[in-house]
Amino acid sequence: MKRELSPQTPGAKRRRTIFSFLLLLIGVAALSQSVFAHPEISVSEDQKMITVGDAPEQEVYAFGKSVTVRKCAKGVLAVGGDVVVEGRIEGDVATIGGNVVQKRDGYVGGDVIVIGGSYKSEAEKPAREEGKQTVVFGMLEEQLKGIAQNPSSLLSPSVSLAFFAQRLVLALIWFIISIVFATIAPGAVGRAAAKLNLTPVKIGAIGAGVFMFTGVVVVASAMMLPNFLSAAAIGLCLLLLLFGYVFGRIALHVSLGKWIQRTAFPDNNRSETLATLTGVLVWTLVLSLPLIWPIALFATFAFGIGLIVMAASKVELGRN
Repeated sequence: MKRELSPQTPGAKRRRTIFSFLLLLIGVAALSQSVFAHPEISVSEDQKMITVGDAPEQEVYAFGKSVTVRKCAKGVLAVGGDVVVEGRIEGDVATIGGNVVQKRDGYVGGDVIVIGGSYKSEAEKPAREEGKQTVVFGMLEEQLKGIAQNPSSLLSPSVSLAFFAQRLVLALIWFIISIVFATIAPGAVGRAAAKLNLTPVKIGAIGAGVFMFTGVVVVASAMMLPNFLSAAAIGLCLLLLLFGYVFGRIALHVSLGKWIQRTAFPDNNRSETLATLTGVLVWTLVLSLPLIWPIALFATFAFGIGLIVMAASKVELGRN
């Protein structure tokens, strides 16, 4: 991962820029079609390249296409494609799963944000507005580009030997993690699995509400709070999500495995290890199913966060 930041730009502005950029993605699919009506914006015959002429007031959004700015534009956002700046862009330039290429005579007046790609300039000293920043996360370029060009692949992953091998490795890793947690804290894991069997709807509803509230807090903190408060709030929220996912998945493994044992195995052929292994294999399979895995992933977060919130509430009530 590569990250370049302008030393003159405060960290708060950097976070605001990134989150504002990510929020724009919600409307990219709809907005990308409206820009084509502009007379100075054209699309190639193969539908893979957008060429921008003289459009100084136009924000250009492209999904699954590259963008070349010949003369001028107000700003450019490309998902799954490159941005080539030959003329002037007065505002920000951003891309996911692509590169930003600034030609020798190109000018960028705003920030440059690249996720899953790189920023390249043909000039030794690129024409940029002083004080603006460059943020580059150079990772998963091909995967992000493939998802942007074919969004359905996100819900329906291609089945191959590598796909099965990856799932087997993940199942082994989660089996080890589950066994370690169950050994270190058998009481906590056992109580969590029992609660999931008794009140799954209540736990899921609480966790889903807290999960969505956490997302709102992260965005609001990054855009409104000072540096130190923003970092603390975002850090706590991410820690909650991480621990919620891990704990929720472990509890699901144990709970699901025990339920399968009760329904499919005789009483004299049951064990905690076998139950955990069964739960790991079944939940890994569910998380690999097309169209189903996003729901299963959200359920994992919801159950984990719900269990944490209920446990914390019980401890607080016990103190009072």
